Parts: sequence; C-alpha cells; structure tokens
Amino acid sequence: MLRVLFVSSEMMPLSKTGGLGDVSFSLPAALRRLGHDVRVLTPFYGSVLQAGIGTGDLVAALPMPGFSEPVELRLYVDPRHGVPIYLLNYPPYYLRYGNIYQDPFGKDWSDNDLRFALLSRIGQEIAQARVSELDWRPQVVHANDWQSGLLPYLLELEARVGASRPATLFTVHNLAYQGIFPPSSVAKLGLPPADFHPLGTEYYGQFSFMKTALLYADRITTVSPTYAREIQTKAYGMGLEGLLQARSGVLSGILNGIDAEYWNPAQDSNLPATYSAADLAGKQTCKAALQQEMGLPVDANRLLFGSVGRLVTQKGMDLVADALPAMLRESGGQFVLLGSGDRELESRFQALAQEYPEQVAVRLGYDEGLAHRIEAGLDLFLMPSRFEPCGLNQMYSLAYGTLPLVRRTGGLADTVIDASPVALADGTANGFVFEDASSVALLEAFSHAVSTYSKPDLWRQLQQRGMTQDFSWDRAAQQYAHLYSQIIRF
Repeated sequence: MLRVLFVSSEMMPLSKTGGLGDVSFSLPAALRRLGHDVRVLTPFYGSVLQAGIGTGDLVAALPMPGFSEPVELRLYVDPRHGVPIYLLNYPPYYLRYGNIYQDPFGKDWSDNDLRFALLSRIGQEIAQARVSELDWRPQVVHANDWQSGLLPYLLELEARVGASRPATLFTVHNLAYQGIFPPSSVAKLGLPPADFHPLGTEYYGQFSFMKTALLYADRITTVSPTYAREIQTKAYGMGLEGLLQARSGVLSGILNGIDAEYWNPAQDSNLPATYSAADLAGKQTCKAALQQEMGLPVDANRLLFGSVGRLVTQKGMDLVADALPAMLRESGGQFVLLGSGDRELESRFQALAQEYPEQVAVRLGYDEGLAHRIEAGLDLFLMPSRFEPCGLNQMYSLAYGTLPLVRRTGGLADTVIDASPVALADGTANGFVFEDASSVALLEAFSHAVSTYSKPDLWRQLQQRGMTQDFSWDRAAQQYAHLYSQIIRF
C-alpha cells in the first residue's frame, strides 16, 4: 500500500472549471480501490458550500508567518468512495465571488500567485509530517497543473538543506495555463532569487509556476500519450518544449479515464430513459426529450448534433460557428450547445440561434444534468479542438452511443478512430476524425458523418462499438500506481 497526497486546485463536486475537477475526483477514488492510501488537498472555496458539503470537521489550525489568521485544514470524506479530502480554509484567499481563478468580470485574481502558493505551502507541511494532528506522511506527492506547481520545488528546497522528502509527480493537464507572474513574485513568495534565471524558474523574464514544476518534479506525466509527444514540439510546447525534451526521460502520457458509474446511460438518473449497447431504444426517448427541452421540433429522423464545453478557440468552437450554417443546410439537422467562454463566441452562437430558431438551441453557462442529457440525446458530438491534452467529452459521448467528430490531436487522437474503409473493415472505427484546424476540414468530416447517418445499421454498429470500450479509471490508476512505486524514496 502506497501513501499518496494528491494536490489539486479543484475537485468535483466541490469545485470544477474543467477536466481537472473530474480527474481529481475519479483518480484518487480508483487508486483507493487498488488499496492505496490516497488523500486529497484542495482549497475550500465558496462553491464547497454551494455544493451542500458543509464545512467539514476542523482538523488543524496552522499559524503561518505573515497571515492575518490561522490557516485551517478541514476534513471531508467523500461519501461515495471514502476518499479523505483536506479542505484548505483561508477565507481571505478562497471565499470570493467569481469563479475559482477569476473575478466576476473575467479577469484573473491579482493575487493568484499568493493564493496558490499557499496551496503548495500547506502541501509541503503535510508532506513533511509537520501537521501533527494528521499523524500521516505521504510517500508520494502528486501535484496537478500550475496551481500546485510550486510543491515539487518547495520539497526540493527541503532536500537541499538535508531534509528527507517524499517523491514528487507532477501532471500537466493543460500546458496553455502556466501560472506566469512578474519577477516580483519571487520575493513576494519568499523563494530563492538565485534560482530565478533562464535555466531555472525564469520564463522569458517572468516567474512561471508551470516551468518550476517541470524542472523539479521527480516524474512528469500528462493526460494522454499523444499530448506527451506533442508538447515536446514547438507547435504545442508553449515555449517549454526545450525543457520538456530535456526531461523526456521522466515524461510520459497516461490517458485519463472517465467515471464509468457516473457516466453510464444504463443507470443515469439525469436521463428521461436509460439504455445500453444491447438495447438502444431509450436513446431515442432521450433525443426526443432533449429536442423538447431545448425548444426544437421533435423529429427522430433529423440528425441532432452539438457540443458541451468552453467556448474558446482552443476547443475549435470558432470553426463550428463558421461552419454551422453550411452544416444545417447540408444535413437539415439540429444543433444544441451548452457552454460559456469567449464573449464574442457566445454572441455568435446566440445570433445563430436567433437566425435558425427551428434548428439551433444555445444554453450559455453550465448545467451538469443537462450535460448528461445532451450526451445521451445527441447523435453526433462535435469536438474540433486545436489542441486537446486528453478530452473527456469524446469518451462520455462514446459511452452514451453518441458518435464523436474530432480533430486528430492529443487525447482525441488516442480515443477516436475515423470511420475510414480500413477501420470499418478491421472493426476499430468509432467516430469521425479530421486533420486540419479549418472549417473546410470540419465540414468534410461532417459530410462523412451525415452520409454514415443515412445508413442506420452501420451507425448502430459504430454506436455499439463505442459503448463497449473500456475508458474506466482503473486502467489509468494502475499505471499511476506503477509510476509511484518506481519513484518512492522511503
């Protein structure tokens, strides 16, 4: 049994802005099923109260130099999987209006460096067994994305002065978000100025949490094998490709999984009807109900396609907006969208909904139940990302018998096999894939999907193939456990 401290800035259902929240909920649970002692450290945001969790039980009140009040650790145990969660409670930093990282006007909180340095500092205290109330010390500290990126560095600084430290593993969930701050942050955070140079923590004159983690972690993972290769190239490396190439010996990609119980159309309480690969009748009920819920004409024969997620260029949603009128003309189908993000893209999709009221329905924001109903009700899910470290929605879609249409990048390339003649012949096809990040290439792939939709038997075969694939977290958890065992120090 391994002892692992899993540190993340978000964790569903306590907090979530993207896939990191899903991973931080599911991976620790899967590791515990393997018999490992995994505990999570995450901030106590206002969203924790909104999720109906309560405040948890006070475990420790830690006096920290320069802080106006003690920093609390509160214990909440996930009732579903039994994962102990240490909630980092410091209201001046975390109890705010807005989302986790940004104010109500969409701007990053100006003190994000301090807010997430504290997350790493408390992780350091737990890792070095200095929180006596816990009576626990991890063998491995697993940090995630830039928000906990200082943690491997802080533990390395301990080792420099002769202290033993746990092994560190750092997972890159999205290299585009790097936690870059002015050089003044180095002094503000009490970090050694001697390490602030181009071969150290400096990133083009700024201080980077992400680069710091990549430098000092014992092991680096990212969330799909293809993305691990892509980030070592100039096209995807975000200026860190040289460092990642230098550390390629300790870098690997482990494909994320999905919660196969929570995302299961055979038992999903969010749906008006359940169904399985063996009996798809309930999916037609879900389609009709979704059309009705979104204010579209109910028609079982019309192709229903759509998307759920952030409306940003990374996700290729501008390509969808460009191509949508042609898609509607060619297919005569209907389009459903749930998401939020770039204000200009939000406005474009709202305008398209007004222009095509019988074919386009847009819901801005996020609704977990509706996300499930969309996955179940759609025939075709669009995910034309310019880059996609892993992606979860394409796996949700496959599980729900909704064929994904994706661009060949990152985790999308690792999970979706184009319905080409070769893949159809060898039985591996499960969706539609295109190469170029252009609306023209998207339209070509969409035309292929429309043609395939006109062949019900073939469409059903592709649905059933996707629904019987195993994307559960157990596979990924075994790979992480293997890496942990390779790097432990005591």
